[in-house]
Amino acid sequence: MTEVRTAQDGGACPYPVREYDNATVGPVLSAAEGIDALRAEHPFMRSTFGNGFWTFTNAEMIREALQHPDVFSSSVVTVQDPDPPYKWIPEMLDPPEHTTWRQLLAPHFTPKAMERLEDKVRRRCVSLIEGFADTGHCDFLRDFAWRYPTTIFMELMGLPLDGLEQFLEWEHQILHPSAGDDPEHTQGMEAMMAVMGYFAELIEEKRAHPGEDLLSGSLEWRIQGQPIPMEDLLSWCLLMFMAGLDTVSIQLGYSFWHLAGHPDDRSRIVQDPAVIPAAVEEFLRYFSFVAPSRKVMADTDFHGCPLKKGDMVFVPLSGATRDPAQFEDAGTVLFDRAQNNHIAFGAGPHRCLGSHLARRELRVALEEWHRRIPDYRLTDGVEITEHGGGLYSIDRLQLSWQA
Repeated sequence: MTEVRTAQDGGACPYPVREYDNATVGPVLSAAEGIDALRAEHPFMRSTFGNGFWTFTNAEMIREALQHPDVFSSSVVTVQDPDPPYKWIPEMLDPPEHTTWRQLLAPHFTPKAMERLEDKVRRRCVSLIEGFADTGHCDFLRDFAWRYPTTIFMELMGLPLDGLEQFLEWEHQILHPSAGDDPEHTQGMEAMMAVMGYFAELIEEKRAHPGEDLLSGSLEWRIQGQPIPMEDLLSWCLLMFMAGLDTVSIQLGYSFWHLAGHPDDRSRIVQDPAVIPAAVEEFLRYFSFVAPSRKVMADTDFHGCPLKKGDMVFVPLSGATRDPAQFEDAGTVLFDRAQNNHIAFGAGPHRCLGSHLARRELRVALEEWHRRIPDYRLTDGVEITEHGGGLYSIDRLQLSWQA
């Protein structure tokens, strides 16, 4: 990052200005630790990379920005794409439109509704682990983390499970293209269109033969007394596809990367499974990987940051969850943390609706894995890297154990 400290009037700049790229590849945790380093200098900075954007680095600014959609709009969620040709519903909606969609979706993701999925979640988890437990090794992401929550989501939506492999391929073309493979995002856009085409056909099948699933139920939803237009339904399906297939998988990757390299924490989970819910919350805090962006809707001075209408702002949640002003020993994983009021699921109107299901899937995975495979390690000689961007994520995780 090239530092520039000259204001437009030629004087000293009151905040850091750098060519900071949030979407780089590096060692695990490099994205979050980069935000930690920026926070140590200043609560915000200006990047000259690409079209230019602001980055908020501390908890106070990030939390407040997420709670004020009138100033920080969700209509744009990628700093380098200020006028996107797509609209993910409801993520890219602001109130009151977002509120309407939230009211339609909320009853399907309550704690009680997610509790009814417990047995199904556990059976799926056990089945996957049993498939490779006796081999002594696995590609954790491809053999487990990508498949486990994906099948739960597909059943929740009423999707045929024989489409799993195609779904995984589309997901990674959209969200995790290999570095340099798709610089113009052509493959990603083509995959988005393919996903919506798939859902368009499935919706017609559901109209003729509805089931007891979320997609069938969505066909009965009404907004201001009118059926939801097909275009909006497909945008919602695309968002559900991306969120349902990816987020829990990413969190599992970080959690097991940590446990494979920290035998004391791993041993504690094995010996005292009652600590697992606290461990889940601490992993969510420490490895907070969601890094959204917002578009400024009006000129404003925000905690000293001179924002102009149309500016893009990068608001990585790790800036809040790893802020030492909010958490003692913020840079350390502590299962016994007395208070853990993290915002790994976001804050404000866009707080993650699927948090109850995510917590359940993470807890069950830690319980069942360590019941069957209590002692494991990172496989020697396998490089592990991390992608930055709107979602930080580990690209590969090979684990080994005594079969």
